[in-house]
Amino acid sequence: MKSRYYQDEAEASLYAYFATHTKAEDNPVVAMPTGTGKSIVIAKFIKGVMSTWPSQRVIMTTHVKELIDQNADKMKQFWPQSPLGIYSAGLGQKNHTMPITFAGIQSAMNDPDLFGWQDLMIIDECHLVSPNANTGYQQFIKRLRERNPRLRIIGLSATPYRLGLGMITDGGIFTDISYDITGLHAFNRLIDEAYLMPLIPMPTETEFDTSGVHIRGGEFIAAELQDLAKYEITRDALWEAAEKAKLRAHWLIFASGVDHVRMIVDILRKMGISAAGVHSKMDASIDGNRDDNLENFKSGKIRALVNADILTTGFDFPALDCIILLRPTNSPGLHVQILGRGTRPFYAPGFDLDDLDQRLAAVATSTKQNCLVLDFAGNTQRLGPINDPRIPGKKRGGAGDMPIKGCNECGCLNHISARNCINCGAPFQFMEKITPKASTLALILRDEPEVVVFDVDSVTYAPNTRQPIPSLKVNYFCGVRRFTEWICLEHEGNAIQNKAFAWWKKRMPGSDEDPPRTIEAALPHVDKLLVPKKIRVWVNKPKYPEILMHLFEDDIKEPANV
Repeated sequence: MKSRYYQDEAEASLYAYFATHTKAEDNPVVAMPTGTGKSIVIAKFIKGVMSTWPSQRVIMTTHVKELIDQNADKMKQFWPQSPLGIYSAGLGQKNHTMPITFAGIQSAMNDPDLFGWQDLMIIDECHLVSPNANTGYQQFIKRLRERNPRLRIIGLSATPYRLGLGMITDGGIFTDISYDITGLHAFNRLIDEAYLMPLIPMPTETEFDTSGVHIRGGEFIAAELQDLAKYEITRDALWEAAEKAKLRAHWLIFASGVDHVRMIVDILRKMGISAAGVHSKMDASIDGNRDDNLENFKSGKIRALVNADILTTGFDFPALDCIILLRPTNSPGLHVQILGRGTRPFYAPGFDLDDLDQRLAAVATSTKQNCLVLDFAGNTQRLGPINDPRIPGKKRGGAGDMPIKGCNECGCLNHISARNCINCGAPFQFMEKITPKASTLALILRDEPEVVVFDVDSVTYAPNTRQPIPSLKVNYFCGVRRFTEWICLEHEGNAIQNKAFAWWKKRMPGSDEDPPRTIEAALPHVDKLLVPKKIRVWVNKPKYPEILMHLFEDDIKEPANV
């Protein structure tokens, strides 16, 4: 199994982090959107750790059996000989003696002493770890640390924040984000590269009115949401959905509670639309069997699958092409997790998915070009788009304006920065800022390079072996922006290699050793490289931005003038 460039970068960021953060309380988070393959990062990193330090014991935990099964399956695909055991009541396995354990936290926390000494703990969907010391996760970690005070913990999540707490690195067990591709620019690049599918949020005439619903702990009170979900408004929303989603094959519907699930299923069936539900109180005589309902949805035997807070994480179905929201939420994390169900690509078979053109062709010839979102709950207006949601703060302020705008041609909701509609392609009109010399400035600035100085937050290094001559891929993370350069140490005897050697020596002051001549030789030493404080970037260069200069500590005498 071949990994993708950003999966390699995520893995490399963990090695770089642990090389410079040696305290037991330093615990990093890898933030990657749903559908980008966190399970591959987990598998690669565990294999690398076990190959280098064979005596290590590793435990991977998460909260639903589907994720345990998916992560374990990817581990076996990536490393068929991995010494892996699964501990999950839901999967019917209780193996806790292997060097690598993939466990369900609900099962594991009942008897933490079974797992003995652990060197590394990896938590998938780590945003679910509460900072409250009395919770099951925290108590389980406490018992592991009683055995090994040097236990290191890695978290992975598409939403590294919690309602009422802000970023999960602002308190609790996690301290830093080592890698993040959930932001606006990185997310959009993944769509451009056909690693993610675009969501098409269309406006609805019907919308649940949440103005009278009270909030507790930052979220709408569940019982009041259930009361809000009346028959008439639910029926009207489903009638509208039936018209707008008539060309969509697989509808995933989010309801406000168990009774609402059953109401929606009943209405849809009366409309002649095949439907089934999954929720926490399944009754076979009323609801059927959970696993059968899931399988029938994936096989196409039923068109609509209705759930209440069950399929927000761990539900992997790439063919999903329609999400219908009848469940209001005030939680950006839940909002993004729900929308993430629809961003997985559904590639047509017979294409080389490692090649960009082939990957784009695989999408173009598949039955899914995007995922329609019909939001009757007002979540998009309240919380923003998936690639730029309102991140919750420790203390919630006013609602503010969300970064979305509607297309005048088709009505699709777009990010405020979009220049063309993601659905119909219609251009948006932008107001020009008027200055005393507007006509002169417009003629000059349109053609001249725009160079901006950015503060560097972090740097990652990864091998780029996709070209005939390998290179070192270096990513600079500057707020929400990421800029990349390729260091060509293996270009024998030319100016490109000389430039690469100079780049390396600049970052290894005082070293008498020659720069490495292969990427393989360079990787073990990247954690020793000096990191620039700032970079100067030609941001409007055609095709890709170009890094023009790196500014280190000694180069910065005073604030740079741009």
